[in-house]
Amino acid sequence: MMDWIETIVSRGIRRPGYPADDWVAAWALDRFAEFGLHDARLEPVDLPVWRPVAASLEVHLDADPSRTVTVEAFALPYTTPEAAVTAPVGREVVPGAIVVPEYTFTELPQFYVRDLAKAVHDPEGVFDSLVQTLPFQLDYLDVIQGAIDGGAAGFAGALTGVPWETRDYYVPYDAVRRDIPAVWLSGGDARRVLALVDEGPCTGTLTVSAETGPAVSHNVIGTLPGRSDQWVIIGSHHDAPWASAVEDTSGIALVLAAARHWADVPEEQRPHNLLFLLTAGHMAHAAGTRAFISEHREMLGAVVLQLHLEHAARRCEAVDGALVPTDDPEPGWWFTSPGLEELVAQALVAEDLRRSFVLPPDVFSPMPPTDGAFFHPEGVPLVHFLSAPMYLFDSADTIDKVHEESLEPLTRAAIRIVEGTAGWRRG
Repeated sequence: MMDWIETIVSRGIRRPGYPADDWVAAWALDRFAEFGLHDARLEPVDLPVWRPVAASLEVHLDADPSRTVTVEAFALPYTTPEAAVTAPVGREVVPGAIVVPEYTFTELPQFYVRDLAKAVHDPEGVFDSLVQTLPFQLDYLDVIQGAIDGGAAGFAGALTGVPWETRDYYVPYDAVRRDIPAVWLSGGDARRVLALVDEGPCTGTLTVSAETGPAVSHNVIGTLPGRSDQWVIIGSHHDAPWASAVEDTSGIALVLAAARHWADVPEEQRPHNLLFLLTAGHMAHAAGTRAFISEHREMLGAVVLQLHLEHAARRCEAVDGALVPTDDPEPGWWFTSPGLEELVAQALVAEDLRRSFVLPPDVFSPMPPTDGAFFHPEGVPLVHFLSAPMYLFDSADTIDKVHEESLEPLTRAAIRIVEGTAGWRRG
């Protein structure tokens, strides 16, 4: 599984519509065929592509224009792709000005999540004191809406509250076009800008260059017949914000491992028909999942389980502005439909997947925060595994962030859950 992960990561950035993502889809199709899956195929998915080229912010003190700070930046996805805006710069939203708000990540005490859970597996007893740093604020998809509503000329988000030094923050990722030039600044660069702003009135030039337009990606699909006319769908997504080892190369590996296992099991021992799905365009508002549902809605009534596997993540700590991996897994969320909770809880204990929660699918929002979320409003029973390490949307998501020790237990737990649906029917 680590060999698969290393192969995929080596291709580079896998954003929707990028060549590396297209290569991975074709490579995964070859693996499906190699394992002996039936009807292995690619299904097209229309989606928008976003390719940032360059971005910067130059700020000078109005009282002394020789006092200048110039910093590189990273353009927010699907914001104004070409711009060179000169305007006043300040901390607050002002019509016609460039706003530089400070941004921090949410700190989530695990005892709070435990109180919401249907079951937990915490043999170490860490949930009383463990605090998880999430990779976003809770309004992360609307992070620039206040600037837009207030008539700002531009947005330069200051990542001063992020625990390591970075500007490579691929948020928001819903592929909604937002008509404002917008960038992220690293914490250190932002502090230099804000120090000058705090001295007195400043003027800045925000420059952005990016490419955007339509693209076609592909869902990767393969099937195996079982002893039932019902279906289990096992999925993840193949795109990513960067070369991203955890998001979601680890999910691809989990799906491939499950596919290889079930391909070696005789048909009469598979509890149901199995469909393996690697979707396109998670970073474009789950475009692949939505396309699959639209194309295959007639089968959804016979799906007894949609199992999504995302993010075998290693917990990191921030030390002197750098991320240091630990030996521990990031807490795992298992979003589970009613009636499946006991089955999932038993699998977590059997495979000793520590730091795990069994949660209702709508515990945080109307849908689970997963690539497979759109199966939920369709009424499909689901089990979605996800972890949310703080580096999830950042280029810091490298090979050393994969919690290698969890890969096989996660695969075995997924197999147990599928086996546990034997005899189940819908409709």
